[in-house]
This record gives sequence, structure tokens and C-alpha cells, in this order.
Amino acid sequence: MSKYSIDEFIKQTKEDEHGNDFFELETPRILEVNLNDMVWAKMGSMVSYNGNIKFERERLLEHGVGRMLKKAFTSEGTSLMKAHGNGQLYLADQGKKITILELFNDEITVNGNDLLAFEPGIQWDIKFMKKVAGMMSGGLFNIHLKGRGLVAITSHYEPLTILVRPGIPVMTDPQATVAWSGHLKPEIKTDINYRTFLGRGSGESFQMEFSGEGFVIVQSVEESFSSEKS
Repeated sequence: MSKYSIDEFIKQTKEDEHGNDFFELETPRILEVNLNDMVWAKMGSMVSYNGNIKFERERLLEHGVGRMLKKAFTSEGTSLMKAHGNGQLYLADQGKKITILELFNDEITVNGNDLLAFEPGIQWDIKFMKKVAGMMSGGLFNIHLKGRGLVAITSHYEPLTILVRPGIPVMTDPQATVAWSGHLKPEIKTDINYRTFLGRGSGESFQMEFSGEGFVIVQSVEESFSSEKS
């Protein structure tokens, strides 16, 4: 059989039928959810599914007035959908690399554009960085997740994790910052003397400064916050 035959192509690229974990990486950029109840996922991230699965957009008041007002104030960002039922659900986001993290009563904060999916038992809330609102279109908002369960995040190409140690702050470009350990509270720093060097390609002279002890995940391509995938 030719190595370029259709049968060989199917053999090399077909889904793994033996996987049964709730989250499985079918490819580095396609997440399989073995669904038997419900999962939260980024709106517009479904690429395929089989079985009896229903999709429902996050309702405006589903998580209370406070969170609704936060989403309205950001005027952008991650709209979530609920997928519930039984079957295999495949998720992806613009060809970005997917990383699965399991929380064991941990906390993590994820850039709103880089959150792909998470288990329904995880608690979450929107965190909006108001100081960025005048510097970036729509500002910068993040999703704080805590509890026990699986979370899938995305990054452009391979992510890099930088450790934050006491007394040694870590500075990052907001548009290249994917996630950080939940107890860290970044500060926005500006310095017009370095306007040419900060905010790669954006012309903005501000950074995120992380102090304390934890980690920050960055990516090699700046994320755009001005639009949302529908």
C-alpha cells in the first residue's frame, strides 16, 4: 500500500477510539471531550461531534447580575456555551495549541481569549483589569478558575512557563500572557521612556508585573483582544 493512499491517510489521522478520559488531545490542536453530562466551552469552538449532544449559549443572567455587568462592561471576550448529553465532542480554536491542566483545589487565571473548555464543577469568575481600559480596545479581562477538575487552555505555538520568585518580579506583554497562578495579582506598569520597546508591535508602553511566588504562562504571538470568534 502506498504511504500516500487515502487508507493510509485515514489510518494516520483518525480519532483514537480507545480514549475514555473526559478530556483527550486528539491532536495538539483538537480537544476531544468524552461527554456524559455537561461541559463549558468557548463559543464557536465546536468543530465536530457525534452522539446526542445539545448546545446552549450562556444565558445573560445565568451567573447572576454581577457577572452579567462585568461581561457588559468588557464589551468583548469569551462567550461560553454549554454542551450537554452523551457522545464525543471535538473543540478547537483557530489552530492554537491546546494544553490540558487538572486542578486539585488549585486556582488559575486565564486570559479570556485563551480559555477553551472546563468541567462544570469548577468555579469561575471574570476579572477585569480597569487600568488597561484606556490603553487597549475593550481593556483586558481574565477568567479566574478554582476547584477540582480539568481546564483546557490554548496558546499560539508552544507555551512557555516562567517561574515567579519572591523579590524577582516578572514582566510580560499583556497580549502575550496566557495564564498565571491564581493567587498572583499582576500590576500594570507604564513607562513612556521605553515606548519603542514595550508592547511588541502594538505601540503601547505598558506591561504586566507579577510579584510574589507562582508562575506565568506566555506565548510567542500577541493575542488580539478587539474581536470575538462567533
